Amino acid sequence: MFDVLIVGGGAAGLSCALVLGSAKDKPFAKGKQIGIIVHQKASHLQDALFNNVLGLPPNTTGASILNGGKKQLTDLYPHVDQIEKEKVLEIERTADYFNVDTNKNRYRSKILVIAVGYTNLMRIKGLEQYKDAHPRAEPEKDRIWLKNTDHLIEDRLYVAGTLAGWRSQFAIASGSGAHVATDILTLWNGGKHTKVHDKL
Repeated sequence: MFDVLIVGGGAAGLSCALVLGSAKDKPFAKGKQIGIIVHQKASHLQDALFNNVLGLPPNTTGASILNGGKKQLTDLYPHVDQIEKEKVLEIERTADYFNVDTNKNRYRSKILVIAVGYTNLMRIKGLEQYKDAHPRAEPEKDRIWLKNTDHLIEDRLYVAGTLAGWRSQFAIASGSGAHVATDILTLWNGGKHTKVHDKL
């Protein structure tokens, strides 16, 4: 049983996992089981090139960010369980948790974050009722979003990144994932607004 499971290993999902993982020494986050299904095959980062992102050297590739992000998560926060080579097929809500079925396993989680891309090829069963035309994409591109309010679809079910209705910009997707993570930390902290900063 995970306390939170993130579906998607792109900019939003990895950012969410990094922020959640960084809270490991906070009393309200100690012992929390955090997982991320890092399926990246369909990520738009696979063929991206970045010259306009603060902090990234020019000519940074999206593929290097995907690989580097997983390594960063492993090196800094090894308690975050990275689930490789599995694709989520269906989610089912129960009274107390979500069942998440992949092509190989079933997982359970108290909180679920959906952070996959915003193409109309997203076919996770159990999310159909939330899908709609993306509000910030050209109609001819046939992009989708999961209807939400401030990243929250419904109780304990979040969406992050472009699928949350944001534009396809790396910094925006990353920030969206971090936003969701701080909302979850705030929830764990009894509603007290929470963020995690490292200092020199």
